[in-house]
Amino acid sequence: TGERPYKCKECEKTFRCASNLLSHHKTHLKKKSSCTVCRKTFSGKRALLQHQRVHRDEKPCR
Repeated sequence: TGERPYKCKECEKTFRCASNLLSHHKTHLKKKSSCTVCRKTFSGKRALLQHQRVHRDEKPCR
């Protein structure tokens, strides 16, 4: 039916199963990495490095 009764208290994302919410919740427990240019925060270093390319005008490799 598409019902998603389990809601994350951190970001309000919703899930169909409690186990998916629990798994998602772990992303909020990881150490945050923040951009030194704009202070935007990311849950992992890889996402931060990918984001920082926007400040260097780099285009993603295809």
